[in-house]
Amino acid sequence: MFTSLKGRIQAIKQAASFKGANPAGEEPDHPISPQLNETLISLRTRFQNSSDLMVREITLGGVKTALILAEGLVSQQTLSEILLEPLLTHRFPRNAGVEAVRNFVENQSILAADMLPVYTYNELFRFIMSGFVVILIDGAPRGTACGIQGYSFRSISEPTAEVNELGSKEGFTEPIRVNMSLVRRRIKSPLLKFELFPVGKISRTDICLIYMTDRVSAKLLRDVRRKINGIDLDVVLTSGYLQPFLTGRPWSLFSDVGSTERPDVLAAKVQEGRIAVLIDGTPFALIIPYLFTENFQTLDDYAHSAFYASFIRIIRYFSFITSILLPGAYVAISTFHPELLPQALLFNIAAAEDTTPFPIGIEALIIHLLYEIMREAGLRLPRPVGHAVSIVGALVIGDAAVTAGLIGAPMVMIVATTAIASFVVPSLHEPVSVLRFAYILVGMSLGLYGITLLSLLLLVNICTLENFGQPYTAPVAPFSSFAMRDTFIRLSFRTLQKHTATLQELNGSHLSEKNQEESS
Repeated sequence: MFTSLKGRIQAIKQAASFKGANPAGEEPDHPISPQLNETLISLRTRFQNSSDLMVREITLGGVKTALILAEGLVSQQTLSEILLEPLLTHRFPRNAGVEAVRNFVENQSILAADMLPVYTYNELFRFIMSGFVVILIDGAPRGTACGIQGYSFRSISEPTAEVNELGSKEGFTEPIRVNMSLVRRRIKSPLLKFELFPVGKISRTDICLIYMTDRVSAKLLRDVRRKINGIDLDVVLTSGYLQPFLTGRPWSLFSDVGSTERPDVLAAKVQEGRIAVLIDGTPFALIIPYLFTENFQTLDDYAHSAFYASFIRIIRYFSFITSILLPGAYVAISTFHPELLPQALLFNIAAAEDTTPFPIGIEALIIHLLYEIMREAGLRLPRPVGHAVSIVGALVIGDAAVTAGLIGAPMVMIVATTAIASFVVPSLHEPVSVLRFAYILVGMSLGLYGITLLSLLLLVNICTLENFGQPYTAPVAPFSSFAMRDTFIRLSFRTLQKHTATLQELNGSHLSEKNQEESS
């Protein structure tokens, strides 16, 4: 009795230790068997006879051979022309043997440009589900993966979030290798390196690190690799899965990891010593690290003349400040500091608010909440219906609400100005939407003193952000006069071409190994 109980306890301990070693429930990796039948049986068992698994068994020189692929991921025309036809038409000698067939497949024929050896079952599964055709030969200790992907994907089109006037109209698409080619076309240098590896214990999603070997900081590259290798996710479907693991401090409204869907923007960032991350299945790339001032820069800044680009950048900074401060400042001044308003404007505001049932602060919260609801509805609905939501929203808030006496006309003007100003810097829309409500709350409770206090707290929070040793507010704080050539204003390319600053050259940066040794 005690012996059986002891055996049960040991079995439970072994099962618990196995689950701890394989948290995703995966089977441990094993080398593929030289016996083809054994490998095929194990393969079908692990795939549980999935309908998309295709196995084509042929005989080459008296040796059994199997071609394994996933339906829908391989080009059938390419499979027939450059794989099946050379294999079936080649005249192997009688009883050629395993080595002769394997030597022909791996060395004497060019079945695909991308040919890789396969040793284990995990490699076998990954290649099959990535659009490769795996050739297994009975008696051979390894297989051969041929890359002849042919799955359908969205064609390269104009970016939807980063629109420009004079730049390229190409944007990233979903397949990662297509995106890699878009970047390689723009930087034809052997110093540009692509580092491809899978992430996600179940999805095994391919991600690619892109960097310039002569410009990237060794410390930055080492830290990014360590963080990505430490990600313990089962599935990675989009860039938002990885972004929280790459941020410096999570307790902030502003993100120090940027994103872009333009290959030319990514190429420019990589030139400055940054690391870009491409994720298979998503048209957005991550940029590490990212600076606050880069939210106000666009590709058109470098296509227009220097004086006009500087003028537009100043407008962007002004629009950002207006989008977060205007509603709260209007509520604070109207409630606590009416003496700051001109007399004629004060009388108009008082007359408009006299007919409304709510205080001006509650009125601001209600109308901004309605605006956010309509914006989300117009974004999520199909495009034809989304336009109808915008028209109905404009009629309800702009006309009916004022006519019914629910909202004052000045408040409608404030909301319209704030909304238009927030569209100027779309990359900061998320923090702007939250900060707008925060400023309204402190404005209606503490007046301009609350506005000032919240602005100081926000400024301190931004200045304390640091990602992989790079201050988020650089080159403004710590101040770097050299990098200010392309911050608030942009100088001409005659000046910018003299020297290109990398991240580790900015003041306050700890990306350089030398700076790290000096600080320690």
